[in-house]
Amino acid sequence: MSPPESPSAPASSAAPVPPPATVNRAGLSKADYKGAPSTLCIGCGHDSVTNHIITSFYELGINPHEVAKMSGIGCSSKTPAYFMSQAHGFNSVHGRMPSVSTGAKSANRNLNMIAVSGDGDTASIGLGQFCHLIRRNLDMVYIVENNGVYGLTKGQFSATADKDSKLKYGAVNSFEQVDICEVAIILGCSYVARSFSGDAKQLVPLIKGAISHRGTAIIDCISPCVTFNNHEGSSRSYLAVKDKDQPIHEISYIPSYEDIIVDYAEGTVKEVEFPDGSVVALKKLNHDYDPNDKVNALKTLEESKKNGTLMTGLFYVNLKNKDLTETLNVIDTPLCHLKESDLRPDTGAMEKILKGYR
Repeated sequence: MSPPESPSAPASSAAPVPPPATVNRAGLSKADYKGAPSTLCIGCGHDSVTNHIITSFYELGINPHEVAKMSGIGCSSKTPAYFMSQAHGFNSVHGRMPSVSTGAKSANRNLNMIAVSGDGDTASIGLGQFCHLIRRNLDMVYIVENNGVYGLTKGQFSATADKDSKLKYGAVNSFEQVDICEVAIILGCSYVARSFSGDAKQLVPLIKGAISHRGTAIIDCISPCVTFNNHEGSSRSYLAVKDKDQPIHEISYIPSYEDIIVDYAEGTVKEVEFPDGSVVALKKLNHDYDPNDKVNALKTLEESKKNGTLMTGLFYVNLKNKDLTETLNVIDTPLCHLKESDLRPDTGAMEKILKGYR
């Protein structure tokens, strides 16, 4: 006797077809901009910064293989491993990332350079290189994940910790802080901003603006350390930042490749145009603030420290400064693409060059 035939499965049991992934103008999904799983402490502000970087590059439609991720040493310098796994990357010696970045950008000017550093890597052992990077105006985004402590060595104060702030175990900081934004503005940095890792609405447009800017773009990002610096008495804890945060404007980003009509009827607007035509629109809140005024930017930072507030936003932008490749009159072809014949000119060409020095 033959066994009974199995009833055919109802049509509704078929596996549902997944919806098509949303892709950007480069034809890539947001997943294409992710990296390895984070090994940082759960709740670390650095992981929020990673997500904001992923969002920024995805929404701008930049191909990961056109990006170079640079870092030094520290918790913050692990961050590049967690975004854009298909991008180039280099983890340098402690405090020496700026010189390595200068070499990489000089060799291939077409790379979109993004550096992630920390308050120790930037404001302590790397302060000298940080200063000269700004002085040369290398075309790159430089994000400082600033938590005021050395997280890898058990939470000692870093150079950016506020005076009189307290460590988790009660020690009080007796020294004045190094204000990364003030240092950058004084040295002539052409794009200087500060934000908070937990403020995606502000930080994502700032990162987009920094990517589009031609020159060194510094973003001092307050990124609380949940293990060593998230307690009462810390000026870099989540609660302290939320209580003290005072944005100088509401910021949005308008890519140059999109035809967008924006209505800012609720407040006055200061539009900052970048050389490629991109625009950052600043909607003023309670401050009559001009990001093109260097002296006022420094005054605003000093007043915020005096008042015990934490000013965030785009402090200063200068579109007139030449970047390093323009200053050195570097040819348009990336140096890494030059042939041997280009690098070894004939005798006549050398003689012509020498005459220019006589």
